[in-house]
Amino acid sequence: MRTLVAKLLRDIRLALLLMCVLIAAYQCLWAKITERIVGQLLPMLMEVVIPGIKAQDLVREVFAGGPGKLLQSLLGGENIDITSARDALTIGYVHPVTQAIICIWTVGRAAGAIAGEIDRGTMELLLAQPVPRYRLILAHLYVDFITIPLLCLSLWAGNWLGWLVVGVHEQGPDSPVVSPMIFLPALANAAALMFALSGFTLWLSARGRFRGRVLGAAVFIVLLQFLINLVGQLWEDVRWLRPFTVFFYYQPQQIILRGNWVASLQFNWGNARGIWTYSMNVIALLVSVGVVGYLLALRKFCTRDLPAPL
Repeated sequence: MRTLVAKLLRDIRLALLLMCVLIAAYQCLWAKITERIVGQLLPMLMEVVIPGIKAQDLVREVFAGGPGKLLQSLLGGENIDITSARDALTIGYVHPVTQAIICIWTVGRAAGAIAGEIDRGTMELLLAQPVPRYRLILAHLYVDFITIPLLCLSLWAGNWLGWLVVGVHEQGPDSPVVSPMIFLPALANAAALMFALSGFTLWLSARGRFRGRVLGAAVFIVLLQFLINLVGQLWEDVRWLRPFTVFFYYQPQQIILRGNWVASLQFNWGNARGIWTYSMNVIALLVSVGVVGYLLALRKFCTRDLPAPL
């Protein structure tokens, strides 16, 4: 098992290093962007362009509707105040670039876990060794237990790097600098999201033969879930679909700012049925999705016939 895990880690070491550097660098870059927006741009607009207006009123007017409403959804929703440095820094955790890096890594690695070996013709060589099939799935689970914490720590390292290089102040130059320690609890939510994406992608990989097809199907499913969650924030009629996506349970901003580990949503089914409230612990749901994905992948891989390499 140790040899197998070492082999899998060796195969992905360069990609893992690149993703760790990218996710840390973007968090540091976002700290600089936050410092420019909160520390320079908004004060200039309030004092020069629109004298006498409050920052909150300016932001409310910009995000009132149209493209601004869409931008607000991408940045975390109505509960995020970008005039606050602390709130603005948390946007780096839900920014589409950060989520894209997470999805690229988890989906790309898990898609090639089984189907990739079959596609390359190396699965027969691997199973020719005295290695039961279940141990291959278990080895990929061990790889997730190693790589996911590394990516989360890289995410947090980017916050520390931004704190050292930029040092974003909470209110003004004389106020305290926002501490990276506030982001630590949100790493559990990021890790749970990666595990959920890896689990159901591994299940698709265990069912497939060609890595390209599995990757295409996984990307389509992930993109569809992202769009449903995004559109559900803007369109009342499709809000009820959001809890069926994994991205609805990725709420690091609520964890950082309010210590809220529960994703909740209210549905208005009309006067006859009233309002129904849905709530679920974000960690429990995402971990459950990952566990179910791994169990389905284990069952499928251990019972399927492996095709001969082309």
